[in-house]
Amino acid sequence: MEKFIITGGTPLRGELTLTGAKNVALKVLSAALLTNEELILHNVPILTDVFAMLELLQTLGVHSRWDGHTVIIKNSGVKNTRVPLDIGARLRTSSMVVGPLLARYGEAIIPNPGGCRLGARPIDRHMDALTSMGAHILYHSDDGYFYLTAKKLTGATIQFVKNTHTGTETIILAAVLAKGTTILKNAAEEVEIDGLIELLTAMGARIFRSAPREITIEGVSSLHGAEYTVMPDRNEEVTFAIAAAMTGGEIVIRQSQRTELHAFLEKLSEAGATYEEIDETTTRYRCSVRPRATDVTTSIHPGFMTDWQAPWAVFMTQSKGISTIHETVFESRFSYVAELKKMGAAISFFGPNVSNPETFYNFNWKDHVNGYHQAIKITGPTTLHNAILEMTDLRAGATLVLAALVADGESYIHGIEQVDRGYENIDKRLKDLGAKIKRTKEDA
Repeated sequence: MEKFIITGGTPLRGELTLTGAKNVALKVLSAALLTNEELILHNVPILTDVFAMLELLQTLGVHSRWDGHTVIIKNSGVKNTRVPLDIGARLRTSSMVVGPLLARYGEAIIPNPGGCRLGARPIDRHMDALTSMGAHILYHSDDGYFYLTAKKLTGATIQFVKNTHTGTETIILAAVLAKGTTILKNAAEEVEIDGLIELLTAMGARIFRSAPREITIEGVSSLHGAEYTVMPDRNEEVTFAIAAAMTGGEIVIRQSQRTELHAFLEKLSEAGATYEEIDETTTRYRCSVRPRATDVTTSIHPGFMTDWQAPWAVFMTQSKGISTIHETVFESRFSYVAELKKMGAAISFFGPNVSNPETFYNFNWKDHVNGYHQAIKITGPTTLHNAILEMTDLRAGATLVLAALVADGESYIHGIEQVDRGYENIDKRLKDLGAKIKRTKEDA
């Protein structure tokens, strides 16, 4: 176990290049189960979640090797269709293997998936869709496993009740080898899903966006190997852009994904920060004035992503006025608030006036915890001070790093394995930008 020691107060300056998108890499690795031919995947980020996914696939019979940021992966013949509990419990995307396993081998045994505990994160939408395609599903509460079988998956028209990013990808992976045509309605539209579609198409799949929020998959009999480059990580870009703005620095980001960041850039400009389009894939971020307060409501694509709200909250502690953040995608994503309040942040919860929460929120309202508020109010500017902090999930972890970078004094951050799940060498890259950050072993 390790921790960060961060001394705040240094404006960050310099250049960096984005690494590959975690939310694409984890999904395209699952595609190795769909063929016995080799996949060559470039720009794969070196993250603990990626290693966990490769470990999971290896237990199923898929072997891989690294060459820099390239992963060469090949299905050597699946003889086991059971996902180990210890891996599934710590990796949300463990459920992504269910579609390929059902489509090619007729069965899948998966534990209730883990990862960041951002509310209930139910997979009932995935299971309902697989049932529509002919899967038979049993859940054993005594061991926490789903037991799925299917003689042959068949195409179906599936209407998701709520937007589901992972559900959309899960059914795409199941449908590419199903018999007939599958139409996904109310399908997620994030660019990361298009990345998965691009790889599968290169493998011989027939997938296209047939209408707004609709994806059509025409099943094929087999898929072949392919070579694919993972797109840069736009969530990483948001984190470093905020780091530049809130420290009063200036960061140039290469392999920039700003064309996929409209909602974020709109709020960034509203807050008084600036971004400069140097060229098509290079963007400069900075903020030379006291940022202004903003009101943010998270939403599904193309809205302000839920993954961005925690870093945005710490940015707003430095703004003048009262800012609000209304979380609509998950019912529990404010774990970082208590940690920011330790540092002196003026943050309070409130309940927005929502007339029909069952339809307004993207999560299942029945999972909402009674008395838990879906919004926060941030009063600024606040001079944050040093503290001893604990990371609870990936984006909250990045948020605490940002807070420590702007705080007075020396902060200690524990649980940094959370941020290692989604940011490659974040401490080294911040140090290259001038941050005073050190990774050290936890005391025995």
